[in-house]
This record gives sequence, structure tokens and C-alpha cells, in this order.
Amino acid sequence: MLRQYELVERVKEYAPDADEALLNRAYVYTVQKHGSQKRASGDPYFSHPVEVAGLMTELKLDQETIITALLHDTVEDTLATTDEIARLFGEDIARLVDGVTKLSKIEAMTENERAAENLRKFFLAMSEDLRVLLVKLADRLHNMRTLHFIKSEEKRRRIAKETMDIYAPLAERVGMYEYMREMQLLAFEQLEPEAYATITGRLDQIRNQEGGQVDAIALAIKQALAEAGMRVEVSGREKHPYSIWKKMEERHVSFEQITDIMAFRVLSDNVVDCYRALGVLHTTWQMIPGRFKDYISTPKSNGYRSLHTSLIYENSMRMEVQIRTRDMHRTNEFGLAAHWAYKQADRPDGQVGWLRDLIEIVDASHDAEELLEHTRLAIYQDRIFAFTPKGTLFQLPKGATPVDFAFAVHTDLGAKAVGAKINGRHMPLRTQLNNGDVVEIIKSDGAGPELSWLGFVVTGKARAAIRRAVRLKERAEIAVIGRKLFEEICDRLPAKIGKKAIREAVKRLGFENEDEMMAAIGSAKVDDRDIMEALVPGSAREFSEPDAWPKQERAVSIKGLTHGAGFHLAKCCHPVPGDRIVGLKKPGQGVEVHAIDCLELANGIDADWIDLSWGERSQGAIGRLRAVLYNRTGTLAEMAGIFAKSHANVTNLHMIQRDGPFGTYEIDLEVQDLAHLTRIVSALRASDAVAEAERI
Repeated sequence: MLRQYELVERVKEYAPDADEALLNRAYVYTVQKHGSQKRASGDPYFSHPVEVAGLMTELKLDQETIITALLHDTVEDTLATTDEIARLFGEDIARLVDGVTKLSKIEAMTENERAAENLRKFFLAMSEDLRVLLVKLADRLHNMRTLHFIKSEEKRRRIAKETMDIYAPLAERVGMYEYMREMQLLAFEQLEPEAYATITGRLDQIRNQEGGQVDAIALAIKQALAEAGMRVEVSGREKHPYSIWKKMEERHVSFEQITDIMAFRVLSDNVVDCYRALGVLHTTWQMIPGRFKDYISTPKSNGYRSLHTSLIYENSMRMEVQIRTRDMHRTNEFGLAAHWAYKQADRPDGQVGWLRDLIEIVDASHDAEELLEHTRLAIYQDRIFAFTPKGTLFQLPKGATPVDFAFAVHTDLGAKAVGAKINGRHMPLRTQLNNGDVVEIIKSDGAGPELSWLGFVVTGKARAAIRRAVRLKERAEIAVIGRKLFEEICDRLPAKIGKKAIREAVKRLGFENEDEMMAAIGSAKVDDRDIMEALVPGSAREFSEPDAWPKQERAVSIKGLTHGAGFHLAKCCHPVPGDRIVGLKKPGQGVEVHAIDCLELANGIDADWIDLSWGERSQGAIGRLRAVLYNRTGTLAEMAGIFAKSHANVTNLHMIQRDGPFGTYEIDLEVQDLAHLTRIVSALRASDAVAEAERI
């Protein structure tokens, strides 16, 4: 563990003007606050924030970041408060500590509890000040280094999976590949211990058997470049164990079939020498077609720049070579942290654009589970490059389609997309894009996102936007039914209802606006009496007599039951008066009444069967229908009109599927009897708005 004077000396080496007294105060504060707390390793707890601060000094970050690292757990794990930190260390440091604390609180929740609002605040904090993320990544890296001290295997695996799913990708997105690789390696060891042991063991064998082969190849590369008059640094290593395992999984091959397990890095003085070195290597050894990538002319979104190529060395051995300048190398290994002369105005905007996408995803997501799916998609995929016709470059995940591209350009463009040209040719919207494709989106102002797009889009931003648009469209369609039913309710009242009365009703019922109220009526979340009472207080009582309140009379009696026996109508088949019925009697339960042709009966049920029939004056029950409507304006309203004219009250409406030009709905209706229900089905089938209608 770093001692107090060692930490201060490290900071003063690269920042001579740093406030030594403030650094000392922060060190003492964290030691005092964490007091006698212990880590799983048995070390004092304060050793953790001190080590995290040490990681920040290796990146030569400013004193605010170092102090934030020292204090990052005090608000979460001690009696310290954000206000106290602001008073002692300033508002900036308090804001940074608060940003790191927000994510720590989210980690403590289960996945389903992780509220969208908390994630949105964290992503906002990151986009405003990426130092929050840098401290959090160092915090997670140090925790992974000591993960083996935790006794619970389940907890170790949970932390490792979270690291692999969220923190390693976040490190990659800000270009901190050194952090990413170490996190992946440590998580890999916990998640796949057998594979980890096998691969690291084989790498050790290769290293021992082949002696200095890596050094020999590195020397050969350096000599070839020296003969061309270039002074370069060349280093080599076996590939990362997790990278090898991932390749084995993706290609379904064994370790022995992986031929390119060696990677070499060439560092030059300038960009011109990078391309010169590439030419020398390609003329000295045979290159492998399709394996060359130029990230210097088209950098990754995190600022990564390098030339990548694969060559065939002696005995058909494959090797990967990365060529870059020394400045590029430092940026590539530590990303934004590598060149952090902290000035907000100098920060490249493109480096945090993806964070704004995450914030948009949070706003569009319906629940926490959906949100986590979308954010993982946004941060955890390999990238390709595609261009607009004007040459603007967009980076997308592998497997991305023109729909993903359209949403990457702008959410409105994605929503209005109806077609695409790829490299000048009309192509389907589900076509997967390749590196370098030029994509032109064809749009129509009357178009909208289709539910079927979810079957092929791969970006979190596109999926979130499509789901949100579909939900809004469904809500609007339900509101059409609600408005029709609302008009029927208003007809029962003694006076004509004006806009003022409707506004007051919206307030009384606690809705945000009129559309929300109509949607609630259409989906049967509020009953007729409540609407009447909200529109004209007292009307639900005054006009609830049978002659003023047209409603379904519900009076069901069953013959064949023993005196006083309780019964209920089965929800699986929804029997109505007129159906042939049978009763199922289970020990300790009432009698469940089923229609004789109910599918549940055909499956066999362990219960006593009772012959039943409807009482003479039985009328009124809930019948269930399935209707397939054409997906066009006005069809839901027409169906609602059929129900209203048939004097059937909708108690529940649920869209179960949308498939291209059709929408399938399940509807629960209050009906008098079987004949009433049959007439309604016949009326639906006669309508041009309805493709199919049947009783369930």
C-alpha cells in the first residue's frame, strides 16, 4: 500500500503545482473515516481507496481525480456526507465523489431493481465529467485484483460477470485497453476456470518449448525495418488468454487450430513511418488477405489509432502486427486518461457521443430489464465503419443493418426509414452492413418504426426507439377505443359534456392529460361509474337505476350443485349462459364451471366431474374473443362501435401480436348469453376492419 508521502510525491512528479496540503488532508480523512473496517483479504479497508488513487497517479491524472479516488467510498461506507466533502475539499470533488457513489448504489441492487433514473443520472455525470468513470474503472480493477479473497463462489462469479458485461466494455469504449484486458483476464479466470487453466497452461508450454521464438521474430521484424532505414521499437507477446478463448468459441476450433497466437507491436516516430513500415512488412512476408485494418485514417470512436495486419512467417506460422506511433500507443493503452490535461473545452466531442446515446436509451426504455439489455448492446460489440453519401463516418456494431445506421444518424431518420441504398443499390432494410459501405436512407414522413425490425436490429439505441414508438402507437389505438366508449358514457348523462368538464375529470381521476384518460378507458383500467362521477359529481348515484344506466344484468345461477355449494366460472374457457357446462370439484375448493368443450378438460384434471346446467334466468357473463384487425387508421374505432351497438361492455383489451399489416387482440366482453356473443362475432366477421374473429 502506498504511504502518504509516496502518493504525494507521485503526484508532484508530474504536477508540481498540486496542492500538497489538500492531498495530505484527503489521505488522512479516508484513513480516519474507514477506521477499523477490513476487506475480505484482511487488509485495512482504506488500503483500497489508496491503491485506486495510486492507479490514477500512474495515468498522471489531476489532483481532483486523485482526491476523488481517495474519497470515493467514504459516502457509501462511512458516516461522511457529500456536504461535508464539499466543505472540506470543494464542490468539484464533492460532485465527482457523488457521481462515483451513484454507480456503487446501483451495483448493490438486483438487476430488476436498477432504476432507470439512477442509471440516467450516472450516464449524465459521466458525459459531463469522465473522471467519474475513470475512478470507477480503477476501483473495479483493484477489486478484481483482490476478488480471490472473497469466499463465496456465487458472489465472485456475479462480480466477474458484471465486470465482463459492463466495466470491461466501458474501459474499451474510452480506450483504456490495458484496464480492459486485465479485467477480462481476471473475470475469465472466475467464470471459466477450467478453460483459463488449460489455455494459460498451453501458453506456458509453448513459451518453454520454443524458448525465445517471440524475441527472435521481433528481432527479425526490427532488422527488416532497420534495413529500410527506420528506427523503431518492436515488442512481441502471446495473445491474451481471454482473446484466444473467445476466438475458439466463435470459430468452434481447438487451441491447436489457432494459428495466430503471437502478436507484435511496432512503434515509430511518425505517421509516415507507420505506412512505410507496413509496406516493408508486406513485401518481406506474405500478408493474409482480409486481415488488414487501417485505424489511423479511420480511428475508432474511443480514439484508438493503429495499423493492423496479419502475416505468414516461417513454417506457415501466422502473426499479427500492430503499427503505430509512440503517442498513439499511449493513447491506445489508456485512452482519454492518457492525454488528460483536464480542460473541458479541449476534450474531443466524439469521444463521449456514445454516452449521449446511452442517455437517450435510458429515456426510451420501458423498464430496468429492457434498459440493461439496451445499454449492454450499446457498449459491448465489435465495430464496423459505414458512411453517409456525403462522407460522414459512423461506427456501428458488427451485424448492424440500415435501420441501425438510420437511428445512429438521428432518431427521427430511423423512425421514418422505409428503404435503403447500400453502395448505390436498393437493398432490404434487414441487410447486414460491411466495413466501408456507403448507406443512403430512404424516408417517408408518414412512416413509423415496425415491430418486426426488432428481429434484426442490433444497436441498443435502435431497439429502445422502436419499442418506444410501438408502445406509443398501441397506446394511441387503445385511446381510439377509449374515446368511443367515452362518448357512450357521456350519452348517459343528463347534460352535454363540454371541454371544461373533461379537463376537470382528468384532474379528478389523476391522469396527466385527456389522451391518458382515453387510453385508460379503452384498456378498462377505469370503470364507467368513475368516469361519470368525475364528469358530473353525483351522477353515478343519481343515474344508476336500470332505466337510466344501460348495463349488462349479471344474475348467474347453476343447477346441479348441492345446496349452498360455492362456484366460480373458469377463466380458461369463459363459459356464458347457453354453453353446455360441467363442474370440477376439488377437495377443499369450490366448484369450477367449465364449457364442455374446454381444452383444459381434454388435458385431464384430477377432480370430480359434476353434471351442471344454467339456471332458468341466468344472464350476463364475461366472454372472450380473439380478433385480427387490419393495421390501418380507424379499425379499432370501428370494432369499438360494433361493441357499443351490440350493448356489450369491454372489460379488458390486450394486443397480443403485431405482424406486418395485422394486429391481433384479445377482448373480454360482458354479454347476456351465448346468442348475444355469437351475434357480436358475426358482426365482427362482417366488418371490413376485421380479418378474423372467433370466440376463445
